[in-house]
Amino acid sequence: MPSSIANHPDRLLPADPAVRQIARELHADVESLPIISPHGHVDAAMIANDTPFPDPTAMLLSPDHYVTRLLHANGVPLEQLRVGGTSEVTALDAWKTFCQNWDLFDGTASGYWLRQEFVDVFGLDDLDIREETAEVTFKTLQARIDEPDFRPRALMGSFNIEVLATTDDPLDTLDAHRALAADPTFTSRVLPTFRPDAYIKFWGAGFAQKADALIQAAGDGATGYDGYLRAMANRRRYFVEQGAVSSDHGSHSAATLRLSRDEAANLFARGIAGTASMAEAYAFEAHMMYQQAAMAVEDGLVMTMHPGVHRNTHTSTLKKFGPDTGHDIPFSVDFATGLQPLLEDFGTAKGFHFIPFTIDETVFSREIAPLAGFFPSVYIGAPWWFLDAPDAMMRFRSAVTETAGFSRSSGFIDDTRAFCSIPARHDASRRIEASFLARMVAEHRITEERAHEIIVDVVDGAPRRAFKL
Repeated sequence: MPSSIANHPDRLLPADPAVRQIARELHADVESLPIISPHGHVDAAMIANDTPFPDPTAMLLSPDHYVTRLLHANGVPLEQLRVGGTSEVTALDAWKTFCQNWDLFDGTASGYWLRQEFVDVFGLDDLDIREETAEVTFKTLQARIDEPDFRPRALMGSFNIEVLATTDDPLDTLDAHRALAADPTFTSRVLPTFRPDAYIKFWGAGFAQKADALIQAAGDGATGYDGYLRAMANRRRYFVEQGAVSSDHGSHSAATLRLSRDEAANLFARGIAGTASMAEAYAFEAHMMYQQAAMAVEDGLVMTMHPGVHRNTHTSTLKKFGPDTGHDIPFSVDFATGLQPLLEDFGTAKGFHFIPFTIDETVFSREIAPLAGFFPSVYIGAPWWFLDAPDAMMRFRSAVTETAGFSRSSGFIDDTRAFCSIPARHDASRRIEASFLARMVAEHRITEERAHEIIVDVVDGAPRRAFKL
């Protein structure tokens, strides 16, 4: 299908001509603003080493579970897409499979982003994706990838990315981040993010070994639970010293729990021994969410929480292809009850910033917006994962604004591993914000002058404010 719709100037803007004109003018205010990406999963070493992209399949297809999961649902084996490093088929053959099934992405956010990438990133205005053109499009994309200016560092500049946060293991040396920060020729900020999930979840593979390694590396000679807590705090401070502004927590639920030192130590001992029940494992994770908040009050890291996902629901796919390959499924979460211990003790603590994310739309207006509309620490996490699509982003803005206004959001979060989709995702968000504000202006709910101020703040001011940039 030709990509003419991808470069239409009014894409995602309102159909009504009068409202569309207002949206055009609002979008013009933010279209060229720098990208601030305070949460994502791009590898810092790729940027530090300026690693070339190998081929279109490795760049656009295999690592993007948004894309591969829908193909899998329609009968395409993941082996045919080179998922998880599998190489039974060539990159070109995998691309041919994708092109044969391109029509599946009509109406999806993935299809929108990919069209935008073809036009804005690759500069290919007339790319025709279908089975008959698969080999031609692969070679066309490969030729662009092989050009000297199509490397991560150059793209950081052409994408106008001012800030890009990565997601990092607590024991990572952060050498790549240090190298980038020390390079006078590199002007963007690539920030580490403290992600301790694997050191908190008893049910995770190798938990005991990971916890022991953490204590040995940063426990200052203390052992057991006391050494574990000290090591966690020390590694958080190390991340702060290397430029981190936030910690990220993919917790099972939004539960937080205040335990005594002895109760927590006993749970930790059972987790190390492998004898803890799942109820005890969830209790320890909830306690550690409380402890991470306490540490955040001390060290200043913004705390983000991404609960409500059944991870790796298909065991055979996990064993063969690994995690993050499309079989994570959302479930509903009780934020107000779960967060009560954390917010009771830290919700009004000076300098504490807490950003909850959800993929349960019913929670936006029922719980998260009301929480952010009272607690000065709470900022509303942007639509995430299955909700970071145009219609869902519009529903989000409508759901939270009447309760919490525009000032309490985190700004847009792309949360992506697909580096080249970053500009398309941020532009889509900016167009949705322009469309929402244009409707409010047309309905005489806010003035046009105020709408121009708000859209700049929502796009640029909100992430700087929420993430302390």
